Amino acid sequence: MGVKKFISKKKGLVLGLLLLILFGSLGLLVTGARGEFQFKDILPFEAQYVWMMKQARSILETYHVNDQNKKSDEELFYGAIKGMVAAWGDPYSRFVDPDELKQEEIDIEGEYGGLGIYIGSKDGKILVISPIEGTPAHKVGLEPMDEIVKVDDDIVLGWNINDVVKMLRGEPGTKVTIWVRREGNDELLKFEMTRELIKIDSVSQKRLTGDVAYIRISHFTQKTPEEMKSALKVALDTKAKGLVLDLRNNPGGLLDACVAVADYFLDGGEVVSIRGRVDRANEVFNANPGALFKGPVVVLINEGSASASEIVAGAFKDRDRAVLVGEKSFGKGSVQTLFKLPDGSGLFVTIARYYTPSGVVIDGVGIEPHVKVEGKYTGKLEDDEQLKEALKEVEAFLVKAKEAKR
Repeated sequence: MGVKKFISKKKGLVLGLLLLILFGSLGLLVTGARGEFQFKDILPFEAQYVWMMKQARSILETYHVNDQNKKSDEELFYGAIKGMVAAWGDPYSRFVDPDELKQEEIDIEGEYGGLGIYIGSKDGKILVISPIEGTPAHKVGLEPMDEIVKVDDDIVLGWNINDVVKMLRGEPGTKVTIWVRREGNDELLKFEMTRELIKIDSVSQKRLTGDVAYIRISHFTQKTPEEMKSALKVALDTKAKGLVLDLRNNPGGLLDACVAVADYFLDGGEVVSIRGRVDRANEVFNANPGALFKGPVVVLINEGSASASEIVAGAFKDRDRAVLVGEKSFGKGSVQTLFKLPDGSGLFVTIARYYTPSGVVIDGVGIEPHVKVEGKYTGKLEDDEQLKEALKEVEAFLVKAKEAKR
């Protein structure tokens, strides 16, 4: 066999040998020049794995039946990073490409096109944490802990949570259908919805009785501390003596916001701590001396209460500041930090876990209420069993306080 013919038939093998020789030569060259650096130091994996990736790409491009669907270097690179992050086994650590990151930055401002649904990953399942009041997801009756099984024509079992979010989001006016598995139902439930522009209002309030105010926080945003302060001012100006704080179906939000809210009720002391592997991931957050609202408080939680709302509930429970009524919370107690990459993409990495003041971990565990009451959030006193119990608990505190003054 001639040399040209051999090279033609064994092109892949020859290319591989040349690459290995080049890498090895370059490594020796750099090492000889500096005495310390080796080429392998800049490779993300050992050379054999880099070569296997090259082989895998060649096989796909040569043999995959759909030869019209070749991927660009960028698409394959992003896919490889997503796979690497997924291998960590943490549903909250994730890679987002530049377009996805821009969209998420828009979402932080409080408006996006979608269904108004917060989702999380637990035990390998994509679960509804909570629907936002007044949104398409809330109107059709989606509930916390519903497992999302199918979106339009795609079965999403085992999918990355970020990919499911992308399917649920979209231009206002477009339609989407999802199927969920709900405990107690033998068959999947089907929900057809039309996406809307979702605007998040974080704090609402009303009066339950002459002495008891009701404040609900639906999500912790940058505006929540100021909105909460205004709501408490209204309660105090109208002589409210007790308060029901409703954190049901609250999926969380900003750490600083929930610490600021807890500060209004606590007279100094610890609110929450975060613990991780590096110095920046270890910190204790304390309330300032003095409390804005000093009367009795009952906090409502359920399986849709997650993250920042669990921080508030956990702090109040450990500090004996409030009675918790409802059901066990979701158990999402980890801290994600965004690391921006040079091309505008980003990597959200779980760097720490939340701990309550008594040192109890929240992640994967959740917060147990003092008084367990089953029921669903309605916000209407006449048909909300959990809210009825919360009001009863506050009124009992007020009676004791009145008797103590006699």
